Amino acid sequence: MDANLLMDLSGAQMARLIASKELSPVELVDAYVDRIDRINPKVNAYVTVCQEEALADARLAEDAVMRGDNLQPLHGLPFAAKDQLDTKGVVTTSGSRSLSANIPPEDATVIARMKDAGAVLIGKTSMTQFASGLGDPWQFGEPPRNPWDLERDTIGSSNGSAIAIAASMCALSLGEDTGGSIRCPASATGAVGFRPTWGRLSRYRMHALSWSMDSAGPITHTVEDAALMLNAVAGYDPKDTLTSKRPVPDFTQGLGEDMKGKRIGLIQEFMDPEFCDAEVVDAVTAAAKHLENLGATVEEVSLPMLRDIRLIASPVTGSDAGHVHAENLKAHPEHYGRNLRLRLIVDLLIPGHILQTATRARAIMRREWLKLLAPYDVLIAPTLMFKLKKIHYANPVTERDQARGRFGTGTGDVTIVAAFLGTPAMTVRCGFDSNGVPIGLMFMAAPYQEASILNAGHAYEQTTDWHKRRPNL
Repeated sequence: MDANLLMDLSGAQMARLIASKELSPVELVDAYVDRIDRINPKVNAYVTVCQEEALADARLAEDAVMRGDNLQPLHGLPFAAKDQLDTKGVVTTSGSRSLSANIPPEDATVIARMKDAGAVLIGKTSMTQFASGLGDPWQFGEPPRNPWDLERDTIGSSNGSAIAIAASMCALSLGEDTGGSIRCPASATGAVGFRPTWGRLSRYRMHALSWSMDSAGPITHTVEDAALMLNAVAGYDPKDTLTSKRPVPDFTQGLGEDMKGKRIGLIQEFMDPEFCDAEVVDAVTAAAKHLENLGATVEEVSLPMLRDIRLIASPVTGSDAGHVHAENLKAHPEHYGRNLRLRLIVDLLIPGHILQTATRARAIMRREWLKLLAPYDVLIAPTLMFKLKKIHYANPVTERDQARGRFGTGTGDVTIVAAFLGTPAMTVRCGFDSNGVPIGLMFMAAPYQEASILNAGHAYEQTTDWHKRRPNL
């Protein structure tokens, strides 16, 4: 097959070509494996490539096509999965060398559902240690690198899954998002990243970080691909009793609806030029104007307490993470990078009264957030409020002002809103900064209103050309 197809086609387009016998699943896997061999040493997206297993599954998929069997929606599409998700018979490390011999006996539910929908696992992608170890040396080789600029960061623990999509090394990918780890790297690499309502997707056999925030989700080339993946993986799972029993709609049905009569709110707290880079403000402002031109009504909205959301969320996520790792941290502190080890120790020392205060504040903030969402089909904001920095910092942080300057902008002050308050959100590309790195536009909606986000995001995506550009690797 023409290798350029990997760059030009979405997963949905590939699925249609497979169904019409115009594209061979075996040739598709071969082409992706060849591209991974050539490109992965530059970007370090994969930690494990399942070449033999993927080829065997692709042959079965091709046999089904040739027999004229009824095909599943993702039939023959190679997908990558964050190494936080258990894969039967394939090593799952959660980003830590301490789990380098961990071969699960069972797939995570979202992996099993991808396979049931016809997708073919092609590999496991790089991530920060235990989805939390930012600032420590990477456990497996060099840091993942942004395909648009190999010296730029990719932000967030699902960076391997986002890079694999951006660099056209898989058709679809799965990530995990606690405070923004799907949407931040998707924004940084120009991919579509979707975090569903908390409870939409099973967390069974997904290595935990924060029980009340963790969610798997798609990272894809297009909004249609994300909708197809959500169709496949969403829904109640008796193995995770916190999953919702709400019926799962066909998320592709509303794609293509126009925006006439839709109400959109532009969140002002995240457009403040004191905190948000001017180039990002300009790109998101232009995106809002484009949505108006499509027929939507765009209004400025405000919820001042959103400025403090990280202060409220940190004790909750920290306490959760500390207790997830408490026993292993005590028995094997050497399993953790220095920064992560110190962070988890501090997390375990969070006083109960602070956690109680944060939990009550969370309830108040969720109530006000749902009030803000109620009159609108979607709210929008920049996904990341800053331009991406270089990957490597040569000098250590030794003073408070240095720490504030380096890390004070936060990687998820926008993305943490939906994560902390349990509502769905998606990032799509809305431009490029002066360094040639993508800028992301976030769509957010009320609980279980994933379809509203997908429809609005699809309307924006398909009437702009941003998503058609590919990095030059």
